[in-house]
Amino acid sequence: MKIGFDAKRAFFNNSGLGNYSRSTIELLTKFYPYHNYVLYTPSTDGAIKFNIPKKVEIYEPQKLLSKVFKSYWRTFRITKKIKEHNLDVYHGLSGELPNKAHLKTNTKLIVTIHDLIFIRYPELYKPVDRKIYYQKAKYSCDIADRVIAISEQTKSDIIQFLNVDENKIDVVYQGCNNLFHKEVETTKKIEVAQKYNLPEKYILNVGTVEKRKNALSILKAIKFGNIDIPLIIVGRETEYQKELQKYALENNLEDKLIVLNNVPLEDLPAIYQQALMFVYPSVFEGFGIPILEAMYSKIPVITTKGGVFSETGGHSSIYVEVDNIEKLSKAIINIYEDDDLRQKIINDGIEFVQKFNDDKIASNLMNVYLK
Repeated sequence: MKIGFDAKRAFFNNSGLGNYSRSTIELLTKFYPYHNYVLYTPSTDGAIKFNIPKKVEIYEPQKLLSKVFKSYWRTFRITKKIKEHNLDVYHGLSGELPNKAHLKTNTKLIVTIHDLIFIRYPELYKPVDRKIYYQKAKYSCDIADRVIAISEQTKSDIIQFLNVDENKIDVVYQGCNNLFHKEVETTKKIEVAQKYNLPEKYILNVGTVEKRKNALSILKAIKFGNIDIPLIIVGRETEYQKELQKYALENNLEDKLIVLNNVPLEDLPAIYQQALMFVYPSVFEGFGIPILEAMYSKIPVITTKGGVFSETGGHSSIYVEVDNIEKLSKAIINIYEDDDLRQKIINDGIEFVQKFNDDKIASNLMNVYLK
């Protein structure tokens, strides 16, 4: 087969959509090297480097107009190239497909929808952005031959909010970077601990520092239970970070809050593996990759009850209702004080995450392409 990908996010996005795009391309080219692959990107100048076999073709626009108006090229001009390149499959990795690709090509069209948070929580987005996101998602699902949802939660949302036939949707879970699958060497752990001045024991939270991630509830739980363990948050800085710091200052918790921005990926596994526990009280997620990263890192997880979280956290994690501060505080204390409980959660988590291993994800993706 000849398979094409919308690879813009793979080359230029450091967060969720970019990680998913890079992982999908790397897995399929690794486990199915006998297929031909084409990556479509508006540019490669300043692109993120990742593992791409030499035989994989990278296509960039050739005409000046398309180079200048990159979004226009992705939406309207790629269709012509899909036809010229005679693709068997074209996969929109970040929720969109090119305009009229279903009419002007014979290529099987696949689109991955990660979440519909912009519909569930419209207050988090500008009206114009909500409109654009909705139009792209709805149109892409309508013209796609198959729609990939990254969780059962996302599948349910696609059916409810975009009115897509459930028989057209395949749930294919994500994995996490292989760096989290391996035990970090002691020397690296020491190096990272010194670099970031990590305390001996700490609670960890990873993700964009924004209101939806609900990290404030962790600080409130620390205060409620008078817990003498600091919280380390790793993520991109936003205005919400100031809200956390203000709360810490007003409640004499300055020494209990450490925020690390712009941490490179290669340092993250060592930070995970030295944590006492991972606490992720997010209000809503499409999947929740940091939960997987924590379980692969062999640390216990406390996360939100309901939604997608039980899909990602399995039977091993501890689940707490959003903003139930007392219960969250007790869960943190229980893991801290009960070594047997902590080890059981870790062992069960290691067993559960095997379903997210690379070979299984690659196989599930290829099965969608072959439908």
